[in-house]
Amino acid sequence: MNVQTIKGAILGLATADALGVPVEFESRARLKENPVTGMRSGGSWGQEAGTWSDDTTMTIATMESIARLGGIDYADIMNNFLQWYEHDNFTATGELFDIGNTTRAALVRYSRKILPPTKCGATDENSNGNGSLMRILPAALYLSARRGRIGSDELAVIHRFSALTHAHAVSKISCGIYSLVAAQILNGRTVRDAFTLAIEDAKKFYGNDDAFSHFARLCNEDFAALPEDEISSGGYVLHTLEAALWCLLNTADYKSLALKAVNLGKDTDTTGAVAGGLAGLVYGAESIPADWLAVLKRRDYLESLCEDFAAIL
Repeated sequence: MNVQTIKGAILGLATADALGVPVEFESRARLKENPVTGMRSGGSWGQEAGTWSDDTTMTIATMESIARLGGIDYADIMNNFLQWYEHDNFTATGELFDIGNTTRAALVRYSRKILPPTKCGATDENSNGNGSLMRILPAALYLSARRGRIGSDELAVIHRFSALTHAHAVSKISCGIYSLVAAQILNGRTVRDAFTLAIEDAKKFYGNDDAFSHFARLCNEDFAALPEDEISSGGYVLHTLEAALWCLLNTADYKSLALKAVNLGKDTDTTGAVAGGLAGLVYGAESIPADWLAVLKRRDYLESLCEDFAAIL
């Protein structure tokens, strides 16, 4: 896997995240009246244009650990997350301004040394926010590069990554399906084929899991044809996965996807990040509008980290 592929994924994720930060929590109806068309400042968090959120922070905290150690160490990844939570490391501006409740609780459990890292995530059904899905892409990239596939053994690793903060089956399966789509894109499949093949694999791997019944809409061959008003874009992990994949299937370039994802409203930064990471894989870093990249916070650091990550693959 070459460094340009990784830069496409990570810059794609961070840029769409930053597009969504100023309008997080805004309704779809309001965004139809004043849609996002490019980078903005101010808004929901009062940040400068190009500022990314916890989605990118946790993604790069994961990448940094893997790149530095040359492999996966869940405790080290959680230590990086703690450096963010307690000391504002891995942030766009030196300030933590967004963290999910389930993620916060997992980090507190880990900091108290109550549980091993992969047991810190909440297991109850009400703790299925999108906090693990938004940071899972580096794990998918690493496993695809090192092992050449995402199979049952690799999905077990993906599930452990999720369980650092989100350990319910719905969260783990969401991360698994996303990783399967990413792996098919990396194998050179078209968007439509990547989605179809990933869902076929998901049926094979998860078909006997009761929680997989929640994913029936994704398994429907007409999923891509669903109207926008049937796509939810709040913080529930399954809704984020559906929204990201629906946007991917209904656009043909990075810019269109990022704007479609963000303008769905509600959890705009995470929907953008999850969709944007896949779009960056499909269309490459060169497809991201130059004026958006020009204001992206810490772009040089993000690219340097991609180079370090590529060097160990």
